[in-house]
Amino acid sequence: MARPASRRERRVLLLFLDGVGIGPDEPAVNPFLQARLPVLRDLLGGSLPTLSRPAPMGGSARTIAMDACLGVPGLPQSGTGQISLLTGMNAARRFGAHFGPWPPVRLRELLERQNLLTRAVQAGIPTVFANAYPEGYPGDRPYRRLAAPPLAARAAGILTRHHGELARGEAVASEIVNQGWRKMLGFQSIPPVTAAEAGQALARLANGARLTLFAHYLTDLAGHRGGMEGAVAALERVDDFLQGIRADLDPDVTVVVASDHGNVEDVRAGHTRNPALGLVWGPEADTLASRCPDLTHVAPQLLRLLDVPFSHPAAPENGRASVTDTETTAGPDTETEAGVATPGSGDPGEEESDRGVGGERHTEASPRGEDVGSSGGEDLGSTQGGGLGSNGGGGSSSGGSPRR
Repeated sequence: MARPASRRERRVLLLFLDGVGIGPDEPAVNPFLQARLPVLRDLLGGSLPTLSRPAPMGGSARTIAMDACLGVPGLPQSGTGQISLLTGMNAARRFGAHFGPWPPVRLRELLERQNLLTRAVQAGIPTVFANAYPEGYPGDRPYRRLAAPPLAARAAGILTRHHGELARGEAVASEIVNQGWRKMLGFQSIPPVTAAEAGQALARLANGARLTLFAHYLTDLAGHRGGMEGAVAALERVDDFLQGIRADLDPDVTVVVASDHGNVEDVRAGHTRNPALGLVWGPEADTLASRCPDLTHVAPQLLRLLDVPFSHPAAPENGRASVTDTETTAGPDTETEAGVATPGSGDPGEEESDRGVGGERHTEASPRGEDVGSSGGEDLGSTQGGGLGSNGGGGSSSGGSPRR
């Protein structure tokens, strides 16, 4: 008897957007409702997700309102949120608090061993980390100041795309366009690209792999800077990026857009407790949309689609943030390498503060389990490193979206 034909291998593009939640149905504070977002609207049948209607139907894509609080008091933060997203484990609960912007040192080994990139590579899955980073990264950069996606990629052995790949269109800058690499690092051999052209480059990479990850951080930076103009510009850049992805992506690739916490969706500045934005389109959209209620479900579900077994060790006892981690709240206003400002992503093609993406502070658990750190929101300059426009004021944090 003939063997049944094997099913086509499923492929996934994971697009991580830092600090993007589902915001209030208030155009005065929600930049999604003011921005020009034709691609996102087309994917969702003309509507955009809001807190009053988080999962609009009618288009080819599905939105997911993902819980980023994960049962832990305080404001969700990038460090623990990104670990949760990439490993499927509740990093905030394991650490004892939400923590950011960098992954807590205590959880670095867990991130490196258990992230979906490492698991996929170990299972023989063709896997790509699409972000370009300087050769030799992280070099002398302080170990604490490394974001989760490049840490995961380095552990998987796929942090391999540098300025040469970026110049040839075989990598994508964390800022999407190449302005930072040209302006701040002087790589004039790297051609300027539009966001749509960068999206096409990412699509080509995803067409040649089964799992592809790209991480973008300037959405969170725009949220911390506050102001509608910068937030609208950040979202419009992402929408143009999605246009390029759609133009060149094979139809059998499932696209998963996922964030780690809310921020940019409310311009009154700072992180929110709003659901983190999830967006899925492609062959597995309906399945994933129904199975990812919070950050910890994304990695297991993607590994399941790739036929990679998912398991994880028992969680250790919860505890307070360690002194080693919380000491990192101190430091100068900006970090430099050879006089060039460097970002939380590790990609020097972006401007950010020493506290990471847009001034996010490290936090630790108080005796009552509350988040005693600030979520940032201070004025960090008049323009963003990627040319996203002026930042505007910090604004009030009262009313509307749930904030601390």
